[in-house]
Amino acid sequence: MLIGEYSYTIDEKKRLAIPSKFRLCLGKKAVITKGLDNCLFLYPMKEWEKLSEKLSKLPLSQADARGFARIMLIGAMDVNLDNLGRILIPDYLKKYAGLNKKVVIAGVLNRLEVWDEKKWQEYKQKTEAGIGDIAERLGELGV
Repeated sequence: MLIGEYSYTIDEKKRLAIPSKFRLCLGKKAVITKGLDNCLFLYPMKEWEKLSEKLSKLPLSQADARGFARIMLIGAMDVNLDNLGRILIPDYLKKYAGLNKKVVIAGVLNRLEVWDEKKWQEYKQKTEAGIGDIAERLGELGV
């Protein structure tokens, strides 16, 4: 299970060190893609395969399903963790997420999210302020 929040920096060669706590779950190879809310999603291969299977079953006749699958799949790239546990983040993904030097790596059960530090703080503050309302709505879903 991937949980927790860590602050890191992207070096001048566009490499991002993954917290050692997460490296065992990721293994040597993972998939990074465009996430929701302008962050990046980093999946262990096993979890990426599960998501890919679900995406392949979305109905092609529905525009939203096609669009979501396209964004998730076209934006995806295999990444290898080097001996120091670093990955290379492609320029197009850095641009999509607005990543600067300081980032936050957050564990969200089956994936990691990579956020620009400033955007993460803004998102987190906004979400925490409304957590009571969110919990109430999720209660209707059985959470």
